[in-house]
Amino acid sequence: MWMAGYAARNKPSESVLQELFAKVLVIEDAGGTSVAIVTCDLIGIPRTLRESLEAKVLSEFGLPRDALLLNASHTHCGPELRVSKVSAYELGEDRVRQAEEYTRGLEDKLTGAIGEAIERLEPATLEYCYARCGFAMNRRLPVDGSYRNSPNPDGPVDHTVPVLVVRNGDNDITTLLFGYACHNTTLGIYQFNGDYAGFAQEYLEEALPGARAMFLMGCGGDQNPYPRSEIPFVRQHGRALCNSVLAALQTPPKPIAGPLRCAIDSVTLEFAAPDSREELERQAQSDNKYESRHAQLLLEELETTGTIRTDYDYLAQAVRFGDDLLLVALAGEVVVDYSLKLKQELDAPIVWVAGYSNDVFGYVPSLRVLKEGGYEAGGAFRYSSFPGPFAETVEERVLKAVSEVVKRTSEP
Repeated sequence: MWMAGYAARNKPSESVLQELFAKVLVIEDAGGTSVAIVTCDLIGIPRTLRESLEAKVLSEFGLPRDALLLNASHTHCGPELRVSKVSAYELGEDRVRQAEEYTRGLEDKLTGAIGEAIERLEPATLEYCYARCGFAMNRRLPVDGSYRNSPNPDGPVDHTVPVLVVRNGDNDITTLLFGYACHNTTLGIYQFNGDYAGFAQEYLEEALPGARAMFLMGCGGDQNPYPRSEIPFVRQHGRALCNSVLAALQTPPKPIAGPLRCAIDSVTLEFAAPDSREELERQAQSDNKYESRHAQLLLEELETTGTIRTDYDYLAQAVRFGDDLLLVALAGEVVVDYSLKLKQELDAPIVWVAGYSNDVFGYVPSLRVLKEGGYEAGGAFRYSSFPGPFAETVEERVLKAVSEVVKRTSEP
């Protein structure tokens, strides 16, 4: 298949370095309330897949919409399943059909995995622990008044490795759900693999036979793993993250109890005013094929609908584990500022913030990043059909959405 990530790719996959997985953890409290957490070794979750899957699991298993959490590791060495990307890169109808077929198959596999997890429910206890891991580095380096995609050791990071431990009645670990805030971009090769997150899961399952390791991507939109670009480095980062999880298991755990409360909702994010028709026509003649294609897409939208879209429907989700743990799941490629801010501001003993959840459509900058400019602030939108960048209300509205879903999980 065509591979996801890196617009400069010019051929399909050649082989498999490591198998890719989707994994499901279903947790049910004593009152019968459930949540299904699904982690995938994929570039992202298309909104259409989320909507189709939530309808299926409601119909087949009675699992409500707010109790389904989908998270993508954002590996750049997985399949390109986003049909809009395949179309935008003009890869041909055969590639579009392949992406569509893959996504339909994936939907069936995820539905089946959720159903199997529900069938296999057994008594368990939950614990929380955490450690730190240091290979993530901010990738927004200030140079001559702008920001270059390069390692910036002075930029903000979140090196926390949160871990949710599931133990069965014999006190054996059955599942480790762990997170980290960093792009899975160590490699850009033409071999399928889960990048550092995939190798961390593999190494943990080797170290703890019988346990399933699941990676929950954090707010790593402006973070990269360093060093990069060679297979030994991806194994090194995977081993480092595995060791951090094992180190966390050596610390005194905090018991996690119910009841479970889940909420999901959307908020409207506004785009900044788009370029004029004249400017878009000029960009459409650019020698830069990505700038040209982006302008052409917007001109086509203008011709078809008479306008260019002005907003986007953004998803935020919260899962509360009694008075112990609050898990917030944000859509899009969320920069690290959101994790750092929410962990300071939300009123809960433990706050865990995941990005890349439920709908991975593009970057979600903080106001700071938006004002600084650069790739995550809006430059990346030239590789999409969005007008981009977002308006300066973006952070305020995301935080408002989080506040609303968190409030709903606080109510009996």
